[in-house]
Amino acid sequence: MADKNETKFLTYKGKPLVRSGNTLYYGDMSDEYVVMMQILSVKEIDGTDMAQKVSVQLLSTNADLRPKERVIRKSEKEGLYNAIDIGSIWLERALAGTM
Repeated sequence: MADKNETKFLTYKGKPLVRSGNTLYYGDMSDEYVVMMQILSVKEIDGTDMAQKVSVQLLSTNADLRPKERVIRKSEKEGLYNAIDIGSIWLERALAGTM
């Protein structure tokens, strides 16, 4: 039987995708890298707010680094799908050591 204290996260391509307000984190915090996506602007489509501009950053989880040094790559994308797409590519390459 599953532990009642175990938290289930939404996953994308087998990695956790966690949202806190307008910030999304993609990846496992115990890995060497994670992706942070911040929704910068939204537009309303048929009564639903959709992400328009999204900042994407590949971050090191090394606590010994200063915050500025943790940012490995960054970009701004149009739409959440494009942000998650590039973020997952960056994360996959970084974790494989081919970046």
